[in-house]
Amino acid sequence: MTPKLSRRLFGASLLALTSAAAIPASVAFARGKEPYRDPSLPIDVRIEDLLSRMTLEEKVAQMIGIWQDKKLVNNEKGGFDAKRAAKSFPNGLGQISRPGDRVGAVDKDGAPIAAGAKANIINREGLEAATYVNAAQKWAVEQTRLGIPMIFHEEALHGFVARGATSFPQSIALASSWDPALLERIFGVAAREMRLRGVHLALAPVVDIVRDPRWGRTEETYGEDPWLVSEMGLAAMKGFQGTSLPLAKDKVLVTLKHMTGHGQPESGTNVGPAPISERTLRENFLVPFERAVKNLPIRAIMPSYNEVDGVPSHANKWLLDTVLRKEWGYKGALVSDYFAVRELNTVHHMTRDLADGAVRALNAGVDVELPDGEGYPLLPGLVREGKASEAQINDAVRRILRMKFEAGLFENPYVDAKVADKLTATPDAIALAREAAARSMVLLKNQNNALPLNPTGAGTLLVVGTHAKDTPIGGYSEVPRKVVSVIEGLQAAAKGLKVEYAEGVRLTRQRVWEEDKVEPIPDAENDALIKEAVAKAASADTILLVLGENEQLSREAWAKSHLGDRASLDLYGRQSDLAEEMFKLGKKIIVLLLNGRPLAVNRLAEKADALIEGWYLGQETGNGVADVLFGKVSPGGKLPITIPRSVGQLPVYYNAKPSARRGYLFDDVTPLFPFGFGLTYSTFELEAPVLSRGQIGTGDSVDVSVTIRNTGSRPADQVVQIYVRDEEASVTRPVKELKRFQRVTLAAGASTTVRFTLTPDDLSLWNLDMKRVVEPGIFTISAGFDSVELKPVELKVV
Repeated sequence: MTPKLSRRLFGASLLALTSAAAIPASVAFARGKEPYRDPSLPIDVRIEDLLSRMTLEEKVAQMIGIWQDKKLVNNEKGGFDAKRAAKSFPNGLGQISRPGDRVGAVDKDGAPIAAGAKANIINREGLEAATYVNAAQKWAVEQTRLGIPMIFHEEALHGFVARGATSFPQSIALASSWDPALLERIFGVAAREMRLRGVHLALAPVVDIVRDPRWGRTEETYGEDPWLVSEMGLAAMKGFQGTSLPLAKDKVLVTLKHMTGHGQPESGTNVGPAPISERTLRENFLVPFERAVKNLPIRAIMPSYNEVDGVPSHANKWLLDTVLRKEWGYKGALVSDYFAVRELNTVHHMTRDLADGAVRALNAGVDVELPDGEGYPLLPGLVREGKASEAQINDAVRRILRMKFEAGLFENPYVDAKVADKLTATPDAIALAREAAARSMVLLKNQNNALPLNPTGAGTLLVVGTHAKDTPIGGYSEVPRKVVSVIEGLQAAAKGLKVEYAEGVRLTRQRVWEEDKVEPIPDAENDALIKEAVAKAASADTILLVLGENEQLSREAWAKSHLGDRASLDLYGRQSDLAEEMFKLGKKIIVLLLNGRPLAVNRLAEKADALIEGWYLGQETGNGVADVLFGKVSPGGKLPITIPRSVGQLPVYYNAKPSARRGYLFDDVTPLFPFGFGLTYSTFELEAPVLSRGQIGTGDSVDVSVTIRNTGSRPADQVVQIYVRDEEASVTRPVKELKRFQRVTLAAGASTTVRFTLTPDDLSLWNLDMKRVVEPGIFTISAGFDSVELKPVELKVV
């Protein structure tokens, strides 16, 4: 997609939308007396009153946003221009996409300025962003005929994606914390910072199940397991918007994405077809969406780009209407992924043009076209031609208006721009980012207690790796006010230990996520860096290797010109060569991985004295690493996704069917590190689980108690995990399924008993008739600290 193409398509669409005569603001009716403006009335009454006053063109205007074509509403300085907006959108506008960025800025002649990090454009911070939103909202509220406020949406994958906002660990790292309460706190901060700038809708959380780490968007997910993803997703949603509506003043609405099958694409490439059966969809990929819809007042869901069984999600009426609305009772809106209506034609080649795509998406249940209106502005003409119905549009607009009423926009459309910067990235938010970084790290190996290191001891710690200084924080990130590098964090925390740095190897010429081109580093350049690092290492006592990937090596592949999926899980570039040279020195070697997806680090796991999976740890990376390496925090994270030995093992998720994983000639079928695995600086014992009853009926619940003890000499965290296996069923069942977990903190020598309740839903399956039932039989209930080392007990269901 190019800006030029977008402008051409948008211009044609806009002409169709504005062809009907609009009533100028100068003849608008008296404000304040209409029922829809009365906050004392029920929202349903207000919606119907407002809808009854709207023209078809005004309704359709609510179903579109604007992003790349902000030149239609911006002045030459990038500020909002009410006159341009009135001319371009005489019927109002539903949303503004990403108001904090400068996409759509124009020069003095009205020509668009290239936008995004690759053009070195600095996006808006708090004051400017809030001022822009207020100006745009003032036009919508005070200068359009009906005064309908706009929704402003932004990305918030691991914190508010805005310049100067607090950046937390990437999603896959947050999932490694196995700590839903932590996520609720984190996304409470994100919501607070969003509302300060006038944003009401987060395009988050991502609750995709990922089953192929070749996929560059693995970093955006909470892992491979439906229960873990659901729990983390629910916690994020509670942090963003709370548990009830209307919204509090420091909360934002969420957008669940991407529904569904996105995380297991054919060949591991983004937007590839998802070769997934209905049963597998229902047992895995749909679970986080269903639990969210049935437990929280969700008002926005985003379909996925991919197709399932030949039908792209944006045109899948079975998925979006039969399952989502009719089966689950979902009442909220469906918002398109960016350009997905267009891609029904340009990517999937199933529609002849934008108009056909708009009809297909509308029929499937998509209410809002993002980020710009391209196909949906054609809807008034399509209604007149009999190809779409105004009743469908009315239903869509009802759902859109409900979001605006429940967000309180009619009563409080503006924000106090003066406090937006002051109340962003506050000390409590930064402290939380540091806590999250430490709690998200997973200790995979610690031979002979190589960790923790003594910060007050003598000697030299050599930190090697380009990203020990130039800190990657993952995709869907902006520029925080301060990013603490690994070397900065360690040097600040060391009191006697000398901490030095060598670059070692470079991975790519730059690490700009938005930049299309990925430029490798020539071998000669890295040869010199490796030689320099080896020379410095000769006088060091301990070596910390910081290896992995960066934002260009695994990312969203949003076009053929912007790829991000990989056919390999090996360390990229010359990193393995660097590691081998370090291993030859016979020193203590600690390896810290910073990356967004599992890597097949067999050699590191074999040779390193300690190995930590850090993923991307956010703006407090260095302080979090120092807290763990120096023992201030005992690592307690667990893997939310299996780490394979090679790409040839894929798929290698833990909850496989019994017939899978028979074996390979000359190779190992077991993963390098299993789902749920992670060590601590202490030792723990776990007793076999105890059931409240050994036999229950198909409609009964059962309590499970597990006693654990910290048998080491240090306080530490441990995660108790409960797995279920249906031993006899009418359809094949996974070898095990995670159903409950709890992270607990215990002092040295202390013990505790953790209690869970398993419900009929936890024992249910989708039978041959595709009905969810609990079948009588034997179930194995197991407890452990990972998905492999488990202690079982038998449950009989009659």
